[in-house]
Amino acid sequence: MLASRLSAIKPSPTIAVSNMAAEMKAAGKDVIGLGAGEPDFDTPEHVKEAAIKAMRDGKTKYTAVDGIVELKEAIVEKFSRENNITCTRDMVTVGTGGKQVLYNALMATMDAGDEVLIPAPYWVSYPDMVLLAGGTPVTISCPEEDGFKLTPEALEAAITPKTKWLILNSPSNPTGAAYSAADLMALAEVLRRHAHVYVMVDDMYEHLVYDGFKFATVAEVAPDLQDRVLTINGVSKAYCMTGWRIGYATGPQPLIKAMAKIQSQSTSNPNSIAQWAAVAALNGPLDFMADNLVHFAARRQLVTSSLNQIDGLRCFIPEGAFYVYPSCEGLLGRKAPDGKVIESDSDFVSYLLASEGVAAVQGVAFGLEPYFRISYATSTEALEDAMGRIAKACNQLD
Repeated sequence: MLASRLSAIKPSPTIAVSNMAAEMKAAGKDVIGLGAGEPDFDTPEHVKEAAIKAMRDGKTKYTAVDGIVELKEAIVEKFSRENNITCTRDMVTVGTGGKQVLYNALMATMDAGDEVLIPAPYWVSYPDMVLLAGGTPVTISCPEEDGFKLTPEALEAAITPKTKWLILNSPSNPTGAAYSAADLMALAEVLRRHAHVYVMVDDMYEHLVYDGFKFATVAEVAPDLQDRVLTINGVSKAYCMTGWRIGYATGPQPLIKAMAKIQSQSTSNPNSIAQWAAVAALNGPLDFMADNLVHFAARRQLVTSSLNQIDGLRCFIPEGAFYVYPSCEGLLGRKAPDGKVIESDSDFVSYLLASEGVAAVQGVAFGLEPYFRISYATSTEALEDAMGRIAKACNQLD
């Protein structure tokens, strides 16, 4: 009954961890969930008010398939104002979250045998979306010594005549690593030599950067490549609107038109009310972001300093997002109180959950072991408790 393509993919590990933590909590167990990539801050009031007004004004009907004019105009202005990217409304698409935008792009462009380069560690959905679209994911290892970032040399070595896309995510989920303008310019030099390679840029964590890091994106630093760059963003993370499900992108007009065609035969338009809320988000005040960033920065400091004090763990200090990706290599081979040997990051996160009720995500899910991902987009109190529990769990390993 089921299609054979399903055998090539797996459910999202990050969602699976969050669901498991929720189920354990519902069963009365004391669990701290650090798996979800979702800000704990509420959606700003002016955004909620815009949604209420839209409902009262009767803006509850179908809209254009890939976004209302007002939202597309706000996106055009956002790209110009914040990213120095010049585009027009026919170069903009709006989907039900950034994930749909990514999926539409792959479905509109992939043929059997086409390859997509994916730097690892990667967001868990990239490879499976490529597989669903009939393509071949090709992962490129980006080790910690390179800051978890793709180097020009590694990119050059991975490109083949079959390469269709490079997916680049900055700041990164799961590591928080971010590409500077200089980093991107060096990658652009490689891409200029390979005119058949398109670039899918996932900038969802754009506004979540620390220590004075200056965000940059490919179409900004290499405008000559804009006709083969799809720049994807959304309101989920920085605007605390995960449940509103609005993502958007700008790219070459023929690609945007093809993506709208895909969307017209799948979900059709994104939620009309959420679109009007996104207009208010993009056109409205951003002072709340600075306030949120102060809290995120403090949490980052708490989590990285705590983890780096635990024997057997090592934690890279990220430039952005709200994740850390600590190594548990120093714990491999140690024995848990029940006698089980920790042989992998999967063993370690299972041990954490069983012994101390801390839910994290194993590094194997992101394509680079032995690490695990922690989201610090939760309360400081919960993080302090979780760090204590992780320390206790690690200290009990023999």
